[in-house]
Amino acid sequence: MATETADGWDDHLRGLTVTTLASVLGIGAGVAAQALAAGPNDRLGLYLLGAAVLVQLPVYMAIGIDVDDFGVKEYLYIAFITFSLWFVSWGILLTAETSL
Repeated sequence: MATETADGWDDHLRGLTVTTLASVLGIGAGVAAQALAAGPNDRLGLYLLGAAVLVQLPVYMAIGIDVDDFGVKEYLYIAFITFSLWFVSWGILLTAETSL
């Protein structure tokens, strides 16, 4: 494949994949929190966020991204992107008073 080098994933493709997966899982956790949590004070929403952050590392390993190269900066980036999109998506759904 043209995007892979002898050492693994191209840096740009790896960054794009990590950002996309963190974003999609953050939005998914926000939608799931709206569907499953009783309201904004329900801790289930936080548990869904934590699960969305933790499930990413095995997924990255499964698709061939070497997570051993990740440092503190990458872990914080993944957590921040996931949290941000979870917060925004759930906040929009709560404000619009939607029910899923």
